[in-house]
Amino acid sequence: MALQLDQIRAIADRVAASHHLEVVDIEFSGGAKHRTLRVFIEKDAEGRAKLAELAASEEAADIPRGVPAALLSGITHADCEVFTRDFGTLLDVEDLVPGAEYTLEVSSPGLERKLIRPADFIRFTGGLIKLQTFTPVDGTRHMQARLTAFESDTLKLDLAAVKQKGKARKAATQQIVLVPIANVEKANLIPEL
Repeated sequence: MALQLDQIRAIADRVAASHHLEVVDIEFSGGAKHRTLRVFIEKDAEGRAKLAELAASEEAADIPRGVPAALLSGITHADCEVFTRDFGTLLDVEDLVPGAEYTLEVSSPGLERKLIRPADFIRFTGGLIKLQTFTPVDGTRHMQARLTAFESDTLKLDLAAVKQKGKARKAATQQIVLVPIANVEKANLIPEL
């Protein structure tokens, strides 16, 4: 029986929604006895809005200072625990991860979170990102830049916002680069603290 990642994602989304959470990403790695299913979760849009309000006020003692509210996922150990319990039970009942031995890890996406969906690029417009493309753009596949806009499935990047390294520094002939989302192999936020 093969791993049903689409079904696993659908169940994860359903469990997350029941707890006012969202699934950011799912990864499955390893083989034989060392298999790991990782699920990255965060508060849903309503929960993040409340968190941003709380962060703006001076009442929030447990919210880290200096971290932009957009980067806060709002996930607590209790959120991970309840999601893990409910999701793990459904995985076992549905037998979606074949074989008896695997590890389920649930956590927040972290400050250097992956950007995967168009909604991620829209949400973090204005932020610094690290990007790897499938084919070279302006002579390089690796760059760091400020995401200035995301329109029509195209990222608009300001390369001047970050000092480029290695080949990207030598290859950069333009300050503003347009990258189609279909050409994005990997993208992560760069935290600005």
